[in-house]
Amino acid sequence: MPAPGPWPSLPYDRWHTTCDTLHGHTQVLGKLAARLAPPEPQLQHAALRLSARGWETLPLPAPDGSGAIVVVVDLHAHRTAVEHSDGRKRHVSLTPQRSVGEVSREVLAAVRELAGPVTFDPRPQETPWSTPLDEDEEHATYDPKHVRTYLQAATRAAAVLNEVRAPYRGRATPVNAWWGSFDLAVSLFSGRPADPGSSDFIRRNAMDAQEIAVGWWPGDPRYPKPAFYAYAHPVPDRYEEAVLEPPDAHWEPSLGEFVLDWDEVCQTGDPHAAAFGFVSSAVRCLCVACDWDPALSSSLRGAPPPMS
Repeated sequence: MPAPGPWPSLPYDRWHTTCDTLHGHTQVLGKLAARLAPPEPQLQHAALRLSARGWETLPLPAPDGSGAIVVVVDLHAHRTAVEHSDGRKRHVSLTPQRSVGEVSREVLAAVRELAGPVTFDPRPQETPWSTPLDEDEEHATYDPKHVRTYLQAATRAAAVLNEVRAPYRGRATPVNAWWGSFDLAVSLFSGRPADPGSSDFIRRNAMDAQEIAVGWWPGDPRYPKPAFYAYAHPVPDRYEEAVLEPPDAHWEPSLGEFVLDWDEVCQTGDPHAAAFGFVSSAVRCLCVACDWDPALSSSLRGAPPPMS
């Protein structure tokens, strides 16, 4: 477990314009993954990963059959990198204050140069704005200091989410970086199907299995502050009455989710322990509320075989 230590402050109202621009840059990666990767249940093939560099795709098949490409929004070098499995690479700068549209056009040109033709619907998904990514000149604020702080915070959040999923014996996702909602999340599955509850493309394909999700976002217009969250699908009766750890965790009716604010976590003596207490207690309570197999829920308290 990570050693106790201070976590960075990330006030949404101070960096939301950079947050929106960064969100736009990750959408291009997600669109490429959704188009090029082999389809998986619950749209898992479209998910990105948070690495030590930033947000990146898994290796994607090159459209021209020449190998694979990886596309990375590098938050240390402040550029998007397109890298081919044969060693070729192209870099697109994110600064100074370059728009989502300008960066998107250059990234797509680099992908086509290295890997062949690829097309997708350029309209962003799950964002308050609808301007196509390659035409978006509005979102152009990029403050490297805020971006570095975001990566520090996201890295700590990802470590918490990874720790709660590690011992689970059922089907579970890795820590996904979701470019639509711009959050990090882990989903645990019971093995039972579920009614998506909507004919919307994303819900129809992503919400067709019973799951418990825990995650973290850096803030958005609906909830303008960073926070950990937890929810279950389908929603069990009266599960909003669950009492979670730590005491600052609460049910947020506007979201339909349990929430623990980042600021509350940062103010504790051991932020990692506080955040882990929230996500682990949420999963345990929701397993009971959703009537999951006790063997699955009990595995959350287990440990992998010792490494020797």
